[in-house]
Amino acid sequence: MTTDDWMADTRTSYDTVATSYTEQLRDAISGGPHLRAALEVFAELVRTAGGGPVADVGCGPGHVTAHLHGLGIDAFGIDLSPGMIDAARRDHPDLHFEVGSMTDLRLGDASIAGLIAWWSLIHIPDDEVPAVFAHFHRVLRPGAPLQLGFHVGDTSHLKTQGYGGHPMSVYVHHREPDQVASWLREAGFTIEAQWLCDPDGQVPQAILFARRRS
Repeated sequence: MTTDDWMADTRTSYDTVATSYTEQLRDAISGGPHLRAALEVFAELVRTAGGGPVADVGCGPGHVTAHLHGLGIDAFGIDLSPGMIDAARRDHPDLHFEVGSMTDLRLGDASIAGLIAWWSLIHIPDDEVPAVFAHFHRVLRPGAPLQLGFHVGDTSHLKTQGYGGHPMSVYVHHREPDQVASWLREAGFTIEAQWLCDPDGQVPQAILFARRRS
């Protein structure tokens, strides 16, 4: 499958489920104390690094972007799906959202003070991840924090239905934290912490804290 193929499938899938996805995730952060804690730590790291604009990459309907804004962070959102961006703009009209891809971030070099990508990297094939991390490194200021959230494991599967039973065609990649950390180190990041969430659940989750080397 080419890059154009999987990106088109991912875009179409999330356009299709945008409304139901938005409703299902509306209370995800308010009902998740560990998620809130991770965002509070990230916000503190942004502030102590000097503050500035923060990119929420793969922002979906903007719930993480909005939560960061509520913590005093100048956050904006980027997502591959126009449907998701429409939902984000509708729910959070005071914030900035734009259509874009983490495979080709249209941001200036060293232009942002932090970057967060929660459960959006899960759709990027392994062979594309190093290039994505190179983009993250390029757009972050030296010393700026990065936070990633992803499914833990070593398998991939094709998701054909989701979020209210709507049809989808999107690959979901589960990865071990050590593998993600290795890719980040190769891209010029220092790993500061790894959180494992719901380790006894059906699909454990990881949140990884990193920083662009100065």
